[in-house]
Amino acid sequence: MKRILMLGTGGTIACKRTEHGLKPVITSQELLSYVPGSREFCEIDTRQVINIDSTNIQPSHWLTIAAAIEEAYCRYDGFVITHGTDTLAYTAASLSYLIQGSPKPIVITGSQKPINMENTDARINLEDSLRFASCSKAYDVNIVFDGQVIAGTRGKKERTKSYNAFSSINFPNVAMIQDKRIIFYLDDKDRNKNQVRFYHQLDSKVGLLKLIPSTDASLLDYMANHYHGVIIEAFGVGGLPSYENGDYYRAIARWTSLGKAVVMTTQVTNEGSNMSVYEVGKQIKQEFRLLEAYDMTLEAAVTKLMWILGQTREPEKIRRMFYETVNRDVLWVSSHARN
Repeated sequence: MKRILMLGTGGTIACKRTEHGLKPVITSQELLSYVPGSREFCEIDTRQVINIDSTNIQPSHWLTIAAAIEEAYCRYDGFVITHGTDTLAYTAASLSYLIQGSPKPIVITGSQKPINMENTDARINLEDSLRFASCSKAYDVNIVFDGQVIAGTRGKKERTKSYNAFSSINFPNVAMIQDKRIIFYLDDKDRNKNQVRFYHQLDSKVGLLKLIPSTDASLLDYMANHYHGVIIEAFGVGGLPSYENGDYYRAIARWTSLGKAVVMTTQVTNEGSNMSVYEVGKQIKQEFRLLEAYDMTLEAAVTKLMWILGQTREPEKIRRMFYETVNRDVLWVSSHARN
């Protein structure tokens, strides 16, 4: 039997009702008691890493989770992390960068309702996750939720209440789990045969600016004083407003003169960005050599930049690392973007 380590971090799956609302108090060992059938196909140890609402997750918690996996990596065949759904996609993406090329599966799951409720998705999600973590074909960081297996860098929460809360963005599901069977859509021909690589630093000073019509460019000036990198969520395929005052041009010029990273992405969930299509994107991107997220999710772009800035502040190294594919995070990159 495969040996699995289950790490509890809190979230809805571990909640009980209190007078102030749902609060995560159920331990990882207690969670395991709700899925006794999992003992038929794996041996499971548990560890409570943290026990918080996932709204409170911060980069320091991602480092704590990664460190717990690194410490136990040689003793187990797979890992399952129970997590709140609200920031689960960010955690899955961040772990994809902190733990790269893992030949062992690292699975993140949660639920829309607590595990102790009669009608809940928690028990099936947890058992599916333990099953996938025990599969010899599984590897790397993945989300398991509502029968879907989603690459850790491709998940996004798109529904607040429904059981099918997560979707794989701009990339097919890795597998599906149905009636206790795992059906792979993607084979493991690209499986990394090298040793797993653990990283230990993230730079949390990465900001996000979501554009709306009339957003004041002075927000970028403010952010330049407080952040080492910024993600700008633009409209459509990507671009920056060219208002008469030219403030966006000056703000971007300041960011780049300071050697700070600017990543352009799109507010549109599917199909990605392409700043070369319109004048409002093409000229400013070429002049300032802005980074572009292309088909990456916002969650992946944010956590990847945190990981990169935790390793280097050198602009050319940032560019090279940003466009290197990690756990299937970016597939479509124009040839001139890397240069």
